[in-house]
Amino acid sequence: MVPIARLLCVALVLSSLAWADGPGDNQVQSVRPVPPPGISIDPAVRQELEAGLKALEAQVKRLQEKASKDSFTARYLPDVEIYSRGLRLALEEGTIYDVKELPQAKDVLAEGITRAAELESGKAPWSTRTGLVVRGFRSRLDGTVQPYGVVVPASYNADNLHRCDLWFRGRAEKTPELQFIYQRSRQAGEYTPARTIVVHPFARYCNANKLAGEVDSLEALEHAQSHYAVDPDRISIRGFSMGGAAVWHLAVHYPDRWFAANPGAGFSETPLFLNVFQQEKLAPTEFEQTLWKLYDAPYWALNLKNLPTIAYSGEIDKQKQAADVMEAAMAKLGDRLVHIIGPQTAHKLHPDSKVEIEKRMASLAVEGRNRVPERVHFTTCTLKYDRSFWVRVTGLEEHWTFGTVDATLIAPGGIRIRSERVTDLELNFEAGTFPLSNQSIIVEFEGAKPQTVSVPGRLSDGSWMAQFHQVNGLWKAGPRPVEGLRKSHNLQGPIDDALMDSFVFVLPSGKSASPVVEAWVQSEAARAQKEWRRQMRGEVRVLKADQVTPEVMKNSHLILWGDEQSNPLIGQLAAQLPIRKVGTNWNVGNARFSDTDHLPVLIYPNPSAPGRYIVLNSGLTYREYDYLNNARQVPRLPDWAIIDCRTPPDARYPGKIVKAGFFDEQWRLKSEK
Repeated sequence: MVPIARLLCVALVLSSLAWADGPGDNQVQSVRPVPPPGISIDPAVRQELEAGLKALEAQVKRLQEKASKDSFTARYLPDVEIYSRGLRLALEEGTIYDVKELPQAKDVLAEGITRAAELESGKAPWSTRTGLVVRGFRSRLDGTVQPYGVVVPASYNADNLHRCDLWFRGRAEKTPELQFIYQRSRQAGEYTPARTIVVHPFARYCNANKLAGEVDSLEALEHAQSHYAVDPDRISIRGFSMGGAAVWHLAVHYPDRWFAANPGAGFSETPLFLNVFQQEKLAPTEFEQTLWKLYDAPYWALNLKNLPTIAYSGEIDKQKQAADVMEAAMAKLGDRLVHIIGPQTAHKLHPDSKVEIEKRMASLAVEGRNRVPERVHFTTCTLKYDRSFWVRVTGLEEHWTFGTVDATLIAPGGIRIRSERVTDLELNFEAGTFPLSNQSIIVEFEGAKPQTVSVPGRLSDGSWMAQFHQVNGLWKAGPRPVEGLRKSHNLQGPIDDALMDSFVFVLPSGKSASPVVEAWVQSEAARAQKEWRRQMRGEVRVLKADQVTPEVMKNSHLILWGDEQSNPLIGQLAAQLPIRKVGTNWNVGNARFSDTDHLPVLIYPNPSAPGRYIVLNSGLTYREYDYLNNARQVPRLPDWAIIDCRTPPDARYPGKIVKAGFFDEQWRLKSEK
């Protein structure tokens, strides 16, 4: 007799063949394109679509001119522009995949033309409709318009606050903007709870809502909140498959924003998923393993102590592994994960499970988010994700080593804190929320050196904030005195972090002395622009050095391409960077690398613009090989690296990485042991 466990294993494999990427996507030298190429369009149909698009773009141009003087037009213009941009990209990139999508393209075009005409007449009727509505916003990253879908309940009343669910979609390689817009105008989605606004972020295509997709998701929510009566204490995150993975990471990184998290299937970490599901033989560098910590949710499981979580898996779905891994991680912390399992179900939602999930979610929505929990548990390895409720970590002993905080309110006038590997803290309560009444607050720091610190009590509006920092292992009240650079929130690296806020590429205005370096820079800069469009569905803003004004520096991170000879800005900043060229060599500590065939990539605070980065010679650090599986889509380079440009770039790396590492907490090169 064949053991039941073995039969179940076979069933798991068979059930996953239709959707798993599989070993075929482990070949670096033969990477299939993502997005895939579409069909050939009949010339007459293409001509009809292009003529209609030309007319729509003429309307958009008139609206753009009007928007510079009219705030109403400016407010609703992205709701029109998403239609013209979606169709333009589909035609230019060849991403129409079925003849059935051609009538859909015509429908999208017609809706865009209708909206443009309505907005030209000073109206935006779609903004007050109930049902399925497609909206757009202008991204702060690159200025492009990005779509999202919203389901507005028939009972919607702008005078009352409503529950809001964010639904994160599954992997859909053949659903870029055009198809997404059409679907969101026709399909309500898996869940449409009563009296609930459901927001469907586009999230910059197939990235599991990471990096730019993460920002896109939060910006879609922010836009929805500015247009609809969303209750800030009744917002949840939900998703399935790739969307389930998105829920895990947004839950552990932003645990104080949601009243509940409902991940389904997906993945929750990188190495086990790729080993088991992709059958990939992993041989990561030390810094690649370190970077997995950014999105691998089990490391962050402590943060779920303050966030109600309801996981779902099909019983015979291989992606049940995601919740199993998280269940084990939470169990180590003494927590029991609610894990609803669809009986004999593969990669889909079981109808009975949906009923049970909805019952629990509705109950949690009644209570809503607790803005001021009595006890806050928080862990982080990067100041990118620095807060939970009233606790904010403002300094770590060392990035990529997890620090933890356990903070408890003690009436009538005390706070007890136990922390590890945290050097700076801020406790912050908004107006009307501080529950302690004493004129003086006693903060008890537990640990190897227990101590108490007394600080003033709450202010007259019911708010309270206090900062603390460690000196020689002892806590002191107040912020740490400013002494040079320190890593801080949104100024902590790695390289990809510069692409999570407004950025511009500054291209060379001259040529490098080395032909090898020159060829590499030209090729990689062009590739970075192309791949930002293909994978993050945006348009890189490009400048030359003499176009970079103080205002540009103030408002954007600068991605500088070239070297001191080819890019004047690099020449101006070179002496202030921790990796410098001396003579004909790049100096990295005691190591030397010839400038004729090597080039640094790095991220560093802009010496001319506090709060902004400069990056040398890098766009997104994950590449074509990583597009094929969302678990691979994590930063591939740390804070700095030296590239040997003689080794041709491939689908994984920009060349041979001869040395790489992270800067320390003061943005200095770490000493080698």
